This record gives sequence, C-alpha cells and structure tokens, in this order.
Amino acid sequence: MVEWVKANQTKLSTYNLFATGTTGLKIKTETQLPVTRFKSGPLGGDQQIGAGIAEGTIHAVFFFWDPMAPHPHDVDVKALLRIAAVYDIPMACNRATANLIIQSL
Repeated sequence: MVEWVKANQTKLSTYNLFATGTTGLKIKTETQLPVTRFKSGPLGGDQQIGAGIAEGTIHAVFFFWDPMAPHPHDVDVKALLRIAAVYDIPMACNRATANLIIQSL
C-alpha cells in the first residue's frame, strides 16, 4: 500500500485520506501526507472506515489485502466489502484496480 501511495502521492495529496492505524502511520511517515488514522483493523478500524462510507465522508476505498493469507479479522474485512457495495463505493483490493480508479479521478 505504501509503495502505491508513494507512486500516486501528487494525486492523493488533493484528497482527505483515511487509514487504519498501522497503515496510516506508515503512509504518514513515508510520504508526509496528512492521514486521519482510525484504530487498527482488528480493533475496529475497518468498521470505522465502513461508518465513514455510511456517513458519506469516504467516497472510495483502497484496501489491499492478500486473499491467500488468513486474516484474524476476516469478518470485518467482509463487512467493509459489503458496505462499500451497498453504498456503491469504488473499492480497490489490488494495485491494478487502484490504478484504474486513481486514473479516473
């Protein structure tokens, strides 16, 4: 995720960025972009992103995850995918989709 953000830093700097705890810290540290950090994903950060979607403050989601690795908070990830679909929010789960979305903004 951090590598992708670095590659798209100029474009992303024009948006309000939100991230779960560790990812947000890494992005902030390595890019100096302002990032509103939520809790860590397993501690509710994924759900906070979902709430932002429902409240209308989050308009696209870039959430890279490894589908081959087990996730202790798999239910939370699925809930985030579901809420993005319900609210018709573009959601990138990999670099290829993220690149398509960022190019269209």
